[in-house]
Amino acid sequence: MKQIYPLLGNRTFLWLLLIINTFGTIYGYEWYGWQLEDTPTIFLPFVPDSPTASLFFVFVLIAFLMKKNWALMEALAIVTLFKYGVWAVVMNFLVFIETGQMSLSAWMLIFSHAGMAVQGLLYAPFYRFKVWHLLVAGVWTLHNDVIDYVFFMMPRYSVLDQFTPQIGYFTFWLSICSLLLAYYFCIRKNRYQLHIPAISGNNISTKHK
Repeated sequence: MKQIYPLLGNRTFLWLLLIINTFGTIYGYEWYGWQLEDTPTIFLPFVPDSPTASLFFVFVLIAFLMKKNWALMEALAIVTLFKYGVWAVVMNFLVFIETGQMSLSAWMLIFSHAGMAVQGLLYAPFYRFKVWHLLVAGVWTLHNDVIDYVFFMMPRYSVLDQFTPQIGYFTFWLSICSLLLAYYFCIRKNRYQLHIPAISGNNISTKHK
């Protein structure tokens, strides 16, 4: 697994990933456009979950290319990329179970969101956030769950409306799981670390915390 990290830290690959995530973020906000049109202004920051998650990662990649770490963006990125990546995959498969149909756009959403979850975890050794950054990410994430399932601002899958309480319960525990994974990969003692600021060509320095 560790053999992949020289590729992940390569500047050309980082630029490619930045371009992909930037266009994916723009597309994601456009995808939410119809829902945002009838969303109360106070809730607007909390409705487009997946594109906001990828936007956090865009900032992380920009920082990497500048040989910096923007810790709060890293904490928000790993938690929300994993959470909403997994969430969207599960929701699309639930739609398939309910309808017996899987459209091309649904497969696109499944693969793109699975990629979100994977990329967030793959870059964990490069992150440098602390406990307080993770706490802020936790407040953002759990507050978002309240907005979604108390004020009903969650992404709309009409065929799943009857399962909203169960989906809300699943989403809460997915948030907890995402926060625990972020702690395990990025804060715990002896976790595996790599240093993007120390990159010279394709060489990445390694350190165990």
